[in-house]
Amino acid sequence: MKKLALLLLCVGALFASCDNFGGSKSQLKAQNDSLALALSERNSELDQIMETFNDIQDGFRQINEAQDRVDLQSKSTEGGSPSQKIKDDLQFITQTMADNKAQIEKLQKQLKNSSYNSAQLKKAIAGLQAELEQKGQQIMALQEELAAKNIRIAELDDAVAGLHTDVQNLAAENEAKAKTVAAQDKALNTAWFVFGTRSELKEQKILKSGDVLKDNDFNKDYFTQIDIRTDKEIKLFSKSAKLLTTHPEGSYTLAKDAKGQYILKITNPNEFWSVSRYLVVLVK
Repeated sequence: MKKLALLLLCVGALFASCDNFGGSKSQLKAQNDSLALALSERNSELDQIMETFNDIQDGFRQINEAQDRVDLQSKSTEGGSPSQKIKDDLQFITQTMADNKAQIEKLQKQLKNSSYNSAQLKKAIAGLQAELEQKGQQIMALQEELAAKNIRIAELDDAVAGLHTDVQNLAAENEAKAKTVAAQDKALNTAWFVFGTRSELKEQKILKSGDVLKDNDFNKDYFTQIDIRTDKEIKLFSKSAKLLTTHPEGSYTLAKDAKGQYILKITNPNEFWSVSRYLVVLVK
């Protein structure tokens, strides 16, 4: 009887032990599921943080490339206005800087609200913030440099425009002076001649009472204008010729052509025209 009671006691203990083991297994599964969910959420948070981090890094890379283009193009446009490409790149840099600033703020909030607390990640975000501030200073310096260059170019343009105006004014002034000198030179080297019979000369009031060019009412249009520097021979188309105006002897000759008609040859123009710039020749 005692043996039977002991046996029953052992069997009861065994069943009780089995019930306890089943309860621990269920509890362990629940804990495992909770840990898996927490790990999944943490991985998701980390993925979001790293995605934002990579976006910021890519933004800085694009800023550096645009900054290099602006620097290169600004050097290649010395003495001229910055190209539209420089302006476009500067606008792109400014916009990307603003985007990166917003992304860093987003990253800081993500880390603050996240269960993922990493000293290394906090340090990396602080590095991004410092890089943003440093890049901002570089862009400001670049914009100031371009602005100063634009001012210098504008001043140069004004100087060139002023110089161009001065050159135009000087050219106009020189042209006017040249015309004046040419007119004066022409006047200084201009003379007039006429030849005709006695009746013709009287009719034009060139000859009056035996006097030549006695007054100023003679017909000036009857005379031919010449340049004393080039016109040194005058054909008189007559076999009889006499100079009525005064001209120094030795400064001219009267020679006949093949037809026996006289040609007045002026051998010393300055001396010939020194007494009078009008030449009157009587022919028959």
